Amino acid sequence: MSGMTLTEKILAKHSGKAHVHPGDNIWVDVDILMTHDVCGPGTIGIFHEEFGRNAKVWDKNKVVIIPDHYIFTAEEKCHRNVQILRDFVKEQDIPWFYDPEFVSMNPGSPHKPTPYLDPTKTGYKGVCHKTLPEEGHIRPGEILIGTDSHTCTAGAFGMFATGVGNSDAAFTMGTGKTWLKVPPTMKFTFHGKIPAYLTGKDLILAVIGDITVAGATYNTLYFAGEGIASLELEDRMTLTNMAIEAGGKNGVCDVDDKTLQYVRARSRIKNWDVFKDDKDAKYIHQSEYDLSKLEPLVAKPHSPDNKAAARNCRDVKLDQAYLGSCTGGKITDMLFAANILMGRQVKIPTYVVPGTTEVHADMKRLNLRGMPKSPGEKSVEDVLRDAGCLLGPAGCSACLGGPNDTFGRLNKSEVCISTTNRNFTGRMGSMSSSVFLASPLTVAASALAGHIADPRDYM
Repeated sequence: MSGMTLTEKILAKHSGKAHVHPGDNIWVDVDILMTHDVCGPGTIGIFHEEFGRNAKVWDKNKVVIIPDHYIFTAEEKCHRNVQILRDFVKEQDIPWFYDPEFVSMNPGSPHKPTPYLDPTKTGYKGVCHKTLPEEGHIRPGEILIGTDSHTCTAGAFGMFATGVGNSDAAFTMGTGKTWLKVPPTMKFTFHGKIPAYLTGKDLILAVIGDITVAGATYNTLYFAGEGIASLELEDRMTLTNMAIEAGGKNGVCDVDDKTLQYVRARSRIKNWDVFKDDKDAKYIHQSEYDLSKLEPLVAKPHSPDNKAAARNCRDVKLDQAYLGSCTGGKITDMLFAANILMGRQVKIPTYVVPGTTEVHADMKRLNLRGMPKSPGEKSVEDVLRDAGCLLGPAGCSACLGGPNDTFGRLNKSEVCISTTNRNFTGRMGSMSSSVFLASPLTVAASALAGHIADPRDYM
């Protein structure tokens, strides 16, 4: 009997089996269920329909509800969705609800909510995939399912995390279980240490460009090697976040001291299991990359696998730049961009959206080295504002378009370079707009140039 991969070991444990194989259909116990304002109301509706109007969730301490998608809009239906979540949380006595308390129902006279004044003094958090680890809901060796395709982000912490639809989520809400097919694993090994001009975004664009958006359908993407170990934990989250863009079921990275230090400081549970691939684990695909030979990349419209070197796209004029989302709105991403923008001025509208209120607070208190700023020293936020960037409140914002009044939304035929994860037609708004995906370094450099630029030209 061959050894097991990290993913297979997690699924074996949660199914009560000693060994599982790719292709096995198994029932597993779920550790955390997450939903948000877009899919939460639908999930709640199915839960009530199937389990009864007075049914209780299987474990109120394992359900996490995070409004984040359509928050800062005057659209009344979006406000209604938040209220449905509030009512359910109260009914179920769920403790883990991150309420945008500034959103209120005003039937007949909807208005755009006034954002929080202080990111440290609000119950609202922002993007669910960043909120989950920040608030201590993520641990190695566990199973997380969420009603969002980018739930796979949490695989950076050595856990099995995947997105599901409302019906599957509703079933888990009532039973604590879900039914899975064990995915085979594809291994991507990165050699060397990450150069200053590359980020995790360049690495995942290289992978997706090589295997295509369908190349990992229902597979695990395992990111390994010295190159991954050299990444900051948040940059690994960028890799696993975009596993779904290759069709993956989940993405995973090995657990190391960076992982453990973060989780130990935040986890609401003190015990968990760390799994690693066995030496004789089987992979259905293996690729190797030399980081010294990779260069800054973009994904051209209208697909994440349409990769090109940034230096070969300098003739692409831009109307807008966007820095944000679960992929590119972490404090690490803000630091990458601010260090390029320091002392310079952007030439195009450049929208900056912190992923969460914690990221926003860090932007206010940290300097360009990621350390608490000294009196008189500029913060990350100061540098971005001085460069001419437009700063919005934490959340998903224009990553998935949203209502017409969404901050940073593409409403015409704009050409935008963005740190987000998808560039399908209409993804960020208008069906006639075009989106180039890139790292925060490349987005910042391009904002300065007014056209796509290689960040090495500004370092």
